[in-house]
Amino acid sequence: ALDFKQPITIITKNALVLRDLDLLVPLAEQRLVGVAISLTTLNEDLRRVMEPRTSTGLNRLRAMETLHRAGVPVMAMIAPIVPALNESEVPALLKAAAEAGARTAGYTLLRTNGAVKPVFEQWLADHFPDRAARIMAQVKTSHGGQMNDSTFGRRMRGSGVFAENIARVFAVMRKRYFGGRAMPELDRTLFKPPPKGQLGLFDA
Repeated sequence: ALDFKQPITIITKNALVLRDLDLLVPLAEQRLVGVAISLTTLNEDLRRVMEPRTSTGLNRLRAMETLHRAGVPVMAMIAPIVPALNESEVPALLKAAAEAGARTAGYTLLRTNGAVKPVFEQWLADHFPDRAARIMAQVKTSHGGQMNDSTFGRRMRGSGVFAENIARVFAVMRKRYFGGRAMPELDRTLFKPPPKGQLGLFDA
């Protein structure tokens, strides 16, 4: 991407994105990169069962701060928001991300596609039996009675009373903590096609 001035956006749950800081900095200097770091919870007990083998919430915030200080534009993705599980953390997550230097934030509401649904149901039964039924009911209510709504423009945000409440809280808190900050537009004018075409990218 750096060699051919290809603008890119990276999204990750892992602080290991910092391994590429030596490439991200010159990309950022030319407005060729943005990094989105998923921030789901600051509750370590929940993170361990919800996103095992990923960076802790604290380490993700530290990665945001490191990227910000290095001049690499970074945003927080509060995702997925699970009703009755981590939705109450939205204000705190946005505040922490803003303080770490994130320029803005986005979110997605949980939806379970295909074979993910029974896996998610079993996961809830194993880890949160006291509220599994409530979580399932609210997710379904947010997707037209199903665990997944693939309708473009609605699939990532949901619909109905629970989804609308999450959207309202998110909008208010994002405005409070981020104000008018935004990610910079990437420069698409610098791109130079590889001389040998795309397969040339794999030359030794």
